[in-house]
Amino acid sequence: MKSIFDTVSKDCSKIVTKTYSTSFSMATKMLANSIRQDIYNIYGFVRLADEIVDSFHEYPKKDLFIKFEADLEVALKNKISLNPILNAFQHTYYKCNIDRELVEAFMNSMRLDLHKSIYKTEEEFKNYIYGSADVVGLMCLKVFVNGDQEKYDALKKPAMALGSAFQKVNFLRDLKADHDELNRTYFPNTDLNNLDEIAKQHIIDNIENDFAEGLNGIKLLPIEAKFGVFMAYRYYSQLLKKLKKTPALEIKNTRIRVPNYKKVELLTRSYVKYQLNLL
Repeated sequence: MKSIFDTVSKDCSKIVTKTYSTSFSMATKMLANSIRQDIYNIYGFVRLADEIVDSFHEYPKKDLFIKFEADLEVALKNKISLNPILNAFQHTYYKCNIDRELVEAFMNSMRLDLHKSIYKTEEEFKNYIYGSADVVGLMCLKVFVNGDQEKYDALKKPAMALGSAFQKVNFLRDLKADHDELNRTYFPNTDLNNLDEIAKQHIIDNIENDFAEGLNGIKLLPIEAKFGVFMAYRYYSQLLKKLKKTPALEIKNTRIRVPNYKKVELLTRSYVKYQLNLL
């Protein structure tokens, strides 16, 4: 029976989430049980695509991506895939009425990572961020609003801002790996070999603006999603705080992390704020 395979597929997406990201997994656990699995399904899909272009250097990444894209097309067409991650994703895609444009925009940005290494203009950067991060936030928002199109439209802009903030924090944190290992430079008009405090502050100011808009949206989320998304916001805010305190040249030579004990502390404090209705 397909129901057994569907269960296995969903379990695979959950395992991918827990294995690849302890922080995202922790935040997802704070979501209501009614929406948690769909977020696992979305994360599994985007993580698998990202791993192809970012990690499988000893293998024909372009061929793997083309095959993955073809398998995705079949999954969305036939509502089944022997790839359990895609099988789980197509379930959420149809259940939550995810727009096809969001999926295509995401795949377009992932395809860029196969060959594009420098983003020279703000427009190029914004287009990449939209496809790699904003649309992921919008897919999750589709889950959160449970078919309420009016609420989706009202929260669309803040959800995109939050997705942008998360991605830009990742870029700033991963400067060394992106530049030295993947030969990529995402931030336009920025010399990463000589990153100075002015350039760093400009990036941080931009991220903080995104965070401010994103937080306004979090406050308006349905109760099932609010605390989990707030937890993710708190984690990335803590990362940004550490990046602000790190000298610009040091950022290029290290990778800032939030220790597990600090994540637990953030969880506790965030829960108190949430319970006291301070969010």
